[in-house]
Amino acid sequence: MKKVMTLSALLGMSLAYAGSYNVTLYGPTNVNGTDLKAGEVKVQIQGDKAILKQGKTSVETPVHVETKPNKFVATSVDTNEGKLREIRIGGTSTILVFGTDKVSTEGSK
Repeated sequence: MKKVMTLSALLGMSLAYAGSYNVTLYGPTNVNGTDLKAGEVKVQIQGDKAILKQGKTSVETPVHVETKPNKFVATSVDTNEGKLREIRIGGTSTILVFGTDKVSTEGSK
């Protein structure tokens, strides 16, 4: 019985991180070494990876999905020197954190 419940919980967690979002980039943005132009981008989340598609260009990159306590009013894109860092999904409490340089406060007691 425990195995079934654990499997169900893990399946539920993986489904929570699956999704698709349409996002607008307001300037050229670099994602995992690939340059995307300003405009609409489809972001598909598959576990710990995101696939960003713009026209014929497609790029896969690591992503960490976070949930905050409050919903975001609008979708916003955070970049640093033209490189994609985060996308906050409007109408949800979801943040997509890109790249492998995540900041963790765990273990810093």
